[in-house]
Parts: sequence; C-alpha cells; structure tokens
Amino acid sequence: MAKTNPAQFIRQVRQEVAKVTWPTRKETTVTTVMVFVMVALASMFLMGVDWIFAELIQVILGVGS
Repeated sequence: MAKTNPAQFIRQVRQEVAKVTWPTRKETTVTTVMVFVMVALASMFLMGVDWIFAELIQVILGVGS
C-alpha cells in the first residue's frame, strides 16, 4: 500500500469533491418535504395496522370492553 503525505491526501480529496454533482437548494427542499410526507403516511398506516391487530387480539382473547 502506497503511503501518501497529508498535503497530497488533501489535494486528492479536493479533486474528488470537485467531481461531485451537488443538489440545488430546490432539489434538497423538495426531497426533504417528500421524506416528511412519506414518514407521516407510513406512521399513519402502521398506527392503523396496530389498532386493527389490538382490536383483533381483544376479540380473540375476550379481553376488554
């Protein structure tokens, strides 16, 4: 394995970072909003499934009101 000195390493890192295609502010905002929407939808779905299973278990076991 070749050893590189810290200055050469920093140069290589800067070269690689220059190749990255960074998202625009609008792309980042839209993606963030979509993540929050999907998290909200998934949490509502899981809450509904949990409620259904809880009701089924109460019916099966005859527990509760």
